[in-house]
Amino acid sequence: MSVADTTMLAWAYLSRVAEPPSRELAALVGQVGPVEAAERIRRGAVGSELARHTEARRDIDVSAADLRLLASRGGRLITSDDPEWPVLAFAAFGGAGASRPDCRPPLVLWALGPAHLDEVAERATAIVGTRAATSYGELVAADLSGGLAEHDVAVVSGGAYGIDGVAHRAALAAAGITVAVLAGGIDIAYPAGHSALLHRIGTHGLLVTEYPPGVRPARYRFLTRNRLVAALAGATVVVEAGLRSGAANTAAWARLLGRPVAAVPGPVTSAASAGCHVLLRGGAELVTRADEVIELVGRVGELAQDPPRPVTPLDGLSVAERQVYEALPGRGVLTVDQIAVASGLAPAQVFGPLALLEVAGLAERRDGSWRITRAR
Repeated sequence: MSVADTTMLAWAYLSRVAEPPSRELAALVGQVGPVEAAERIRRGAVGSELARHTEARRDIDVSAADLRLLASRGGRLITSDDPEWPVLAFAAFGGAGASRPDCRPPLVLWALGPAHLDEVAERATAIVGTRAATSYGELVAADLSGGLAEHDVAVVSGGAYGIDGVAHRAALAAAGITVAVLAGGIDIAYPAGHSALLHRIGTHGLLVTEYPPGVRPARYRFLTRNRLVAALAGATVVVEAGLRSGAANTAAWARLLGRPVAAVPGPVTSAASAGCHVLLRGGAELVTRADEVIELVGRVGELAQDPPRPVTPLDGLSVAERQVYEALPGRGVLTVDQIAVASGLAPAQVFGPLALLEVAGLAERRDGSWRITRAR
């Protein structure tokens, strides 16, 4: 067996032996490397704290089978030694939240799909929200995700029902890159109703998880997973969320990691938007269009275009022309002298604006007096 094979087997074994993220396990690997760390854990020759975390699983070594399964699906095991490891994205775990035991990068990542994780993380946005999405939330999530994909921004989410699923589908429909961060093994399609969607993501984008094959999703694993969703994205956008939700948890992780957090406003009567409104009151960016999100994650100078505004015939009027136009009566007619008094302009200053208003079809002359042109 080659050194490379031995190392990958050790990484696969370590991925299963302790529930991630384990600070003690990461410290041991950092000190002695993955092969020696795996050997010490098998023998129980580790500190009491790490021994306690690994006792239940240290005799379970199915690393060879795990790697065979991964290879059979065309996947790969990404480690910190791999060029694909998103070094800059995971550097955020060393920031303000480093004192938290769960604020740690993954030990390894099991991945499936053609997208390269390091490249994806350079320009990505997390689109997250409630599973019980409304039609409004689904419409906004699809619009945001499709717009981001068209601007070469990868869409990261959790593969769940509701907003997550809509975000993934919209990115795929726009021929963009989307990443689903799973809370279980790469071979576990969860939720089962999204098995076809997850297959498409694994074919065109990227499925990624820190859990080895066969591990079933659990509530606490979803919460643990959320830190990776936040870390891999340059910003997190919450489309719809209740007051207590996984999306709000992802937003909290994004803030802890120093990432921008944005939220989409919704009807004040909608419980599905209550969490978004709390985020907005707490300082989250208000976004309604993909261009506004790109301002948060885009390159320097990449700003949102001004939104289109209604155009009226009055938009191009000068100050004097508008004064004269607004002096014209809604009913009846006025003389030039009367218009001068109403507009505050001298009579000689009224003639030019009146002529231009007449050419523009906004005013008309009747028997020496003037009025607003009636719509015909």
